[in-house]
Amino acid sequence: MTHIAGKEIRFGLWYDFRNPPQWRRPPTELYASTLEHIQYAERLGFEAIWTSEHHFIQDGYSPSLLPICAAIAAKTTRARIGTNVLLLPLHDPLRVAEDAATVDVISGGRFDLGVAVGYKLEEFTGFGIDRRTRAGRMEEAAAVIRKAWAPGPFTFEGKYYQYRDVDVTPKPAQDPMPLWFGGFSDPAVRRGARLGDGLVAAANVIPAFMDEWQKQGRAGTPRIAMTLPWAFVSEDPERTLAEISPHTLYQMQQYARWFGAAGMPLFESVPQNVGDLLKRTPDLVVTPGRAREIVEQMVRELPVTDLYWWAIPPGLAPRASYTSMELFSRTVLA
Repeated sequence: MTHIAGKEIRFGLWYDFRNPPQWRRPPTELYASTLEHIQYAERLGFEAIWTSEHHFIQDGYSPSLLPICAAIAAKTTRARIGTNVLLLPLHDPLRVAEDAATVDVISGGRFDLGVAVGYKLEEFTGFGIDRRTRAGRMEEAAAVIRKAWAPGPFTFEGKYYQYRDVDVTPKPAQDPMPLWFGGFSDPAVRRGARLGDGLVAAANVIPAFMDEWQKQGRAGTPRIAMTLPWAFVSEDPERTLAEISPHTLYQMQQYARWFGAAGMPLFESVPQNVGDLLKRTPDLVVTPGRAREIVEQMVRELPVTDLYWWAIPPGLAPRASYTSMELFSRTVLA
């Protein structure tokens, strides 16, 4: 942990293993170089590695998080490994419980399972799941996972999932095993406060989460993870912005389209150029000093325990972001 403004904060990086057609490289090469990137991040002092899930994306956006997390576990020794987030309604929760427990064992008890309901329309269509059932599936799936991680066999009779006298083994190395929830809406984060141990979300929903946590009489202090606003830390932000802007613009354009189609606009319109990105995120590339200022402000103003940012903009060679990580490590983690 790093001490910032009187608090202990865990810093991490977020990976999606994307391989856009215009910058495409062999997938084996991309995965290998990204895993090397993760190993280097751990050596620099980053304490958390987060992964992200989507399906049916032309650029190969990581669809299989738990195998990826197992590979990360085998390549690292200290950093915690988490899903931010696994789209739980798209999966069989019993199988998720088995795979997550196995990853936790492989990692020696360093795994955090983060889940959310999902939003992207094509994913529900592709898996043949009625998007309108996602909240109900989420409630049941969370209960199944908790029962699966508990000692002994269990039976579950729900609307969407039914299991009789099953016993998941091995159990997770951690007891209790952390279950995080992500969400963009008030109902989603309140569900997380009822059922989960931590929140991965944006600042605007933290008050609803904390309100529900207190209403439920939950003991202890929840972990709350948030993304930092920048794409890169650089001693020459103008030059770096010119280098990475095509990759960051590609990333934000896709998110804007996906959220817009789901009725959850991320931008007022799809950004057309880097100027549009800077209107929403003026700190897209920051100096090390500015990075420290942003971190200190967030820690003072929000009840966060974990902070992270996107490790590699889509299509950028992983090694191109090494300097960014090094600058942050020397300025904040040291």
